[in-house]
Amino acid sequence: MLTIDGDSLTIEEVARVARTGEPVRLARTALRRVEASRDALVRIVKSGRATYGVNTGFGELEHVPIPKADALRLQENLVRSHAVGVGPPLSEDEVRASLLIRANALAKGYSGVRPAVVDLLLGMLNKAVHPV
Repeated sequence: MLTIDGDSLTIEEVARVARTGEPVRLARTALRRVEASRDALVRIVKSGRATYGVNTGFGELEHVPIPKADALRLQENLVRSHAVGVGPPLSEDEVRASLLIRANALAKGYSGVRPAVVDLLLGMLNKAVHPV
């Protein structure tokens, strides 16, 4: 079983997990970083402090405040704007590598995601759920 920590994943490990189905788990140190990052984001939101992409627009709209009542819709629209695909479906190995790399990136603890997001990605990987 491979343990990811957000810092030490190698290309050889990515290839092994992608090709062999080796199970993956999150290191406790990484879980603590993800939790701390999420807690920090929650504190920022509660404070009302202007924070790029959380309660402001994106890009040229970075200085445009988003009313609290619209903040959830902003985040939902952000996810929807990225929910598109171009080109042929990825192979199973490519999907597995992508799931692992995304989980490892989130394990760094910089994104503010809930730990359940990383758990979901690893659960999909470990149960051979390969989205197109």
